[in-house]
Amino acid sequence: MLVRHQLLHAAVLAPNGQWLAQDRPESPVRVLDGPAAMVELAAEIQHRIRTTRNPIR
Repeated sequence: MLVRHQLLHAAVLAPNGQWLAQDRPESPVRVLDGPAAMVELAAEIQHRIRTTRNPIR
């Protein structure tokens, strides 16, 4: 879902249950230890989106 909405460049589930995620094509690959870490990453992205948006008038 994060890749589909272009919030991440790539996210791949490894056979050992870890997730490999990359923000942009040139950024380093992050290794996330399981589903809980992926949920934390999604929360970080959501927080970043909400705090950088222009205020609604």
